[in-house]
Amino acid sequence: MPSSVPGGSVISNNRTAARRLASLALGAAVVLGATGCSMISTQATTIQYSPGDGMMVPDTSGPLQVRNVLVVTDDGEQGNLVAAVVNGTDSAETLRIDIGDAGSVGTATIRVPANTVISLGSDETEPLLIEDLGGAMPGTDIPMSFQSGDGETTVVPVPVLDGEQDYLAPLVP
Repeated sequence: MPSSVPGGSVISNNRTAARRLASLALGAAVVLGATGCSMISTQATTIQYSPGDGMMVPDTSGPLQVRNVLVVTDDGEQGNLVAAVVNGTDSAETLRIDIGDAGSVGTATIRVPANTVISLGSDETEPLLIEDLGGAMPGTDIPMSFQSGDGETTVVPVPVLDGEQDYLAPLVP
């Protein structure tokens, strides 16, 4: 209610303006608090991860892309290396895989033709069997290094799985 004191209407207008400013500040704080939290968070879509059972090999390993790498075994002795190897270049490339610490378990090389995908462990290719996993049991990881072209040697912890899942059962050696 306006004051009857001379100049009292100015006091009333200042209070109204202050209330409006406070309401506006409170509204801005609520909006910023509800939507601004992602301003300081990493966007989930920018994080590379392995959406399947296996591991993705970083692109630094060379021109070949190695996806969903895993080993299937039941007893920890012999294992089947399963992966998709993608060559998106116009020339054939060779992938070198060192299995175990510094190749202690073994080494494999795979020649991949230009513009081709090779699915290791599928019906289309011969199985890439690892004769001695060094006791790596299902549920553990075995280190493997991957390198192609002029890429860096990249070490990845490859999961060892068993044939409990229906889709993995045919892959058990």
